[in-house]
Amino acid sequence: MLIAGTILFAFYLLVAGVMFVYGIPLEFVLLLTLGFVGFQWKFGKWAALRSVKAKDVEEAEHPELYRATERLSRDMNLPMPRLMIAEMGVPNAFAIGRKKKGTVVVSKELMQTLNQQELEGVIAHELAHIRNRDVVMMVLGQSIASLVGIAVYYVMLFRGGGRSMGGFFLAYIGAMLAQMLVIVFVRAISRYREYVADADAARAIGTGEPLARALEKISNTNEQVVKQRKAQGQQGAPFDDNVSALMIFDPEHGLLRSAFSTHPPTEKRIERLRYGTF
Repeated sequence: MLIAGTILFAFYLLVAGVMFVYGIPLEFVLLLTLGFVGFQWKFGKWAALRSVKAKDVEEAEHPELYRATERLSRDMNLPMPRLMIAEMGVPNAFAIGRKKKGTVVVSKELMQTLNQQELEGVIAHELAHIRNRDVVMMVLGQSIASLVGIAVYYVMLFRGGGRSMGGFFLAYIGAMLAQMLVIVFVRAISRYREYVADADAARAIGTGEPLARALEKISNTNEQVVKQRKAQGQQGAPFDDNVSALMIFDPEHGLLRSAFSTHPPTEKRIERLRYGTF
């Protein structure tokens, strides 16, 4: 994630630098960078669905899943989202889109692992993300981080009094650190929003126990799959790592990963759901 973020930010700086060299004001450069929000939004939705090869669900194909999503959407005061299914290799689910045009994707493995009540808990969690505009917040947060980084870069470069190679390097390091600080803050908000979505889901279905059981099953199965993949020389989950931020469960662990994680520890989520400490 750090490498990908560095490359993406370097690309932003390169584009901004070329524009600035050709006499385009910095204010316009920052405004144009903000325009990348729309591109990231559209491309991100397309890439997420394509990466798991999601397909639309017809009511006749999975009537219980469709009717449960329809009922929960009505109870949570949401339009019926686009419902899709995918083979992810693990039981998982994610939501993308905005309040009036959301999409919920569930894996076939999730439907095979959970009973109906547990599945409804997961669906309610994903609908809560759509209702609370959490996906929109994440995209905006990433874009703001890029804007802050670019602004810091040019401030350090010109206030530093020189455009030497050392000046460019120090400005780039400062910009990267500023961007990372914003990202850490955005990810901390994302972890809090997971708790909020859990609480909203528990209220929607009347109890937190089904979602707690679902998280236990999802966590156990995912960890088994990850262990098997590592034993075979493969790393992480079988789906694209860029999609993991959207999933109801993120299988990766580690100290550095925790600082940048979009999800809180699963055991803490389960505890809050079971004991009502939202």
